Amino acid sequence: MSSGEDKQAARKAAFVARKAAFATQGLALQANARLSEVLRRYAGQIVAGYMPIRTELDPRPALLRYDGPLCLPVVEAEARPLSFRPWSAEAEMIPGAFGAAIPAATATVCPQVVVVPLLAFDRHGFRLGYGGGFYDRTLEGLRQRGPVTAIGFAFAAQEMARVPVEATDQPLDLMVTETGVFSPFPTRSEAP
Repeated sequence: MSSGEDKQAARKAAFVARKAAFATQGLALQANARLSEVLRRYAGQIVAGYMPIRTELDPRPALLRYDGPLCLPVVEAEARPLSFRPWSAEAEMIPGAFGAAIPAATATVCPQVVVVPLLAFDRHGFRLGYGGGFYDRTLEGLRQRGPVTAIGFAFAAQEMARVPVEATDQPLDLMVTETGVFSPFPTRSEAP
């Protein structure tokens, strides 16, 4: 089976696991409490969150308790990195790509911390997304500019023993779930 086929099979299993966790009462509240604790370490830095789609874990409760500037990702074009627009609870929102609302204001900022949605993750810091590569391109570009912390945010049920990895996949620095915070990750010797 090719890496692409591995990822497709992993995505199908991950959607099922995430949907079941999403329906379980209390998990989102616990996960947001942990994310709030983690974000306190970065007070004052620009933090990028995301607007949840489908059964993604919603980070807004933790983001709205954060003491510092916030922003949200914007898909500018296929196969391009994301841009980030300032966001607050009062921001005017408009429809964006893939059903995620985005801030109407077009000014952009460069985040120092990025809370990343995902389908699955492993204990080596790798994540499985939807396959568009938006976060991988974005994290690569941000890391070339300077330090950035990538925080995966998901239900514990989304953990896999091993996420299929390609050379372009960017690892996470932290993983936050309702059961804990994982970091640093052990090195996966067979990773690209």
